[in-house]
Amino acid sequence: MTNNAETIKNIALAGHNGSGKTSLAEALLFRAGVTERLGKTEEGNTVCDFDPEEIKRKVSINTSIANFMTEGIKVNLIDTPGLFDFEGGMREGITAAGTVMITVSGKSGVKVGTKKAYKFAEKLGKSRVFVVTKLDDPNANFYNTLTDLKTAFGPTVCPVVVPVIRDGSISSYINLIEMKAYKYNDKGEAVETDMPEGDIADKMDYRLDGLIQAISEAVAETDDELMEKFFEGTAFTQKELIDGIHKGVNAGMITPVIATSAESLAGIDMLLKEISLLLPSPLEVAKPVAEDKNGDPVEINCSVSDPLAAFVFRTTVDPFVGKMSYIKVYAGVLKPGDTVFDSTSGQNVKIGKLYNMVGKKQEEVDAANAGDLVVAVKTDICTSDTLCDPARTVKFDAVQYPAPCYSMAVKAKAQGDESKISAGIAKLLEEDPTLKYEQDPSTTEQILSGLGDQHLEIAASKLKEKFGADVVLTVPKIPYKETIRKKVKVEGKHKKQSGGHGQYGHVWMEFEPTVGDELVFEEKVFGGAVPKNYFPAVEKGIQESMKKGVLAGCPVVGLKAILVDGSYHPVDSSEMAFKTAASIAYKEGLKQADPVLLEPIGSLSVRVSDDKTGDVMGELNKRRGRMLGMNPAEEEGMTEILADVPVREMHDFATYLRQTTRGLGDFTFEFVRYEQLPANLVPEVIVSLSSDSE
Repeated sequence: MTNNAETIKNIALAGHNGSGKTSLAEALLFRAGVTERLGKTEEGNTVCDFDPEEIKRKVSINTSIANFMTEGIKVNLIDTPGLFDFEGGMREGITAAGTVMITVSGKSGVKVGTKKAYKFAEKLGKSRVFVVTKLDDPNANFYNTLTDLKTAFGPTVCPVVVPVIRDGSISSYINLIEMKAYKYNDKGEAVETDMPEGDIADKMDYRLDGLIQAISEAVAETDDELMEKFFEGTAFTQKELIDGIHKGVNAGMITPVIATSAESLAGIDMLLKEISLLLPSPLEVAKPVAEDKNGDPVEINCSVSDPLAAFVFRTTVDPFVGKMSYIKVYAGVLKPGDTVFDSTSGQNVKIGKLYNMVGKKQEEVDAANAGDLVVAVKTDICTSDTLCDPARTVKFDAVQYPAPCYSMAVKAKAQGDESKISAGIAKLLEEDPTLKYEQDPSTTEQILSGLGDQHLEIAASKLKEKFGADVVLTVPKIPYKETIRKKVKVEGKHKKQSGGHGQYGHVWMEFEPTVGDELVFEEKVFGGAVPKNYFPAVEKGIQESMKKGVLAGCPVVGLKAILVDGSYHPVDSSEMAFKTAASIAYKEGLKQADPVLLEPIGSLSVRVSDDKTGDVMGELNKRRGRMLGMNPAEEEGMTEILADVPVREMHDFATYLRQTTRGLGDFTFEFVRYEQLPANLVPEVIVSLSSDSE
């Protein structure tokens, strides 16, 4: 069955880790009749958490899609991870969605993950809904959570389905649009019951008439005629409430709050109803903007009669199925066998089979219309690619991923696995653009970077399970360098007699500091003391020697070498002899030239909430950071701290920042220059480098 845009709802489930996203998806699929039993995360049998790592760890680490039908509407439910290490998955899901359904645990309330999901959805102009979950827990408190939501997100927060609390437990749920109350039996089936009067929560200041007033005010804000009716004191009809909330949700003026319990299924039927009534279809959301072939902005209409415009928002690589590309069709129709233009790569690509997904279960389809989500298999496209009709070339902005901030060196456990590692990591990079893999030119280590220690740990586990590449992750080496601080003049003589021709090379060299990494070589020899044909050998001897300094065996930079004198033997002198003599002079000269160790320094920009700036600045001082300033960040209540910090002090900074800010802070860090290592750290570094070389 192919759905048209007016009968499609694309919904991303997002929120803090542990707030019940996957359990809510499971309850929706069960209530919609897609599954026959209610899976549980603890048992590893949910539809959306099917990856072996997710089953093993009992947590979502990938974005997955499950579609179902309700009230004649096709719902594409995108379940996203809540762990900060997998924020890239959340961003992919929100990018593809029309509405973001943010789960908030009734037990723990608003957390950093709640705010992150809300802010990213708001940034992309997506409509938002709060679903308060886990209300079956005896420690849950819906009305405390509602107060938290209003405090954190302001007056747009509007309760739609609320519980009635009697004697410390939920006795029924009220649908404030229908103005009806329902009790739920042990099968999660709703039975209408009497509406309560007055207070609806023990020891709380929430009253039914106050909630009705709040929802009426929110609806009145969406339309001038409704505002006039509200001031006249006339109650809104059910249709006016539905239409007003629908309009307000789509405009970002109203954020509905719906109370549920995925475990007992209480409120799930009403959530399904509100999905079909209140949330916008792809036809109603703001038109996405792409660039045309000239780089000018162009709005894309959600119409099957328009030329194709589609966007790849996620990629997975299955060892058995191959590459699977998750695609949002913005305009036109995408069909298997079509040849389309990939405006990102500039290549024509042929579309393979297309599938609707319910977790890992695939259902083949013959087309995907504008507004729908679909998965193409074995098609040579990548995440953030735009697919379009060659007659109208357009290109959408790439998914906005967080930058990698935590790095480890990757080594093969067994010799000969290097090719497996490279091939496996190439596949992982296709799946997860928040991973980065490169060779450090100074240490020659292979460095894998991601969003946190758990991110890299799971990447290593996937390498082993999916691609048979067993690796060890270690703390990356710091690429120290050496230089000199004073000018010296030294002699280098290589003389050896061993029967027949001997070896003779003799040079006088001056070494002095200079600017730059490369060797500066000059010759000031008078009277032919050293023949010109040996000058290149002397230079080469110095260059090769510079790979190792005299303090800790680190590469040497900032060196100027001047050949000033020497002598030669007409028979025994050779290029090799002068190369060796230069090396002898280098070793002796650097010892006398006040050699020092240099450490890499990076430029840090860290964003934290205003109340954490003192903690973070204190920590940076401990890490030998040099403060450069503070600026107000774009987001309200956030501050940007700028500092120069040694690279050796930054390895675990991502972990520190996440713990201190509870995930709300982020940073970028880039190498800028080398500076002299403080004298008190030199012995420690020399010892560590010596042990590494052994």
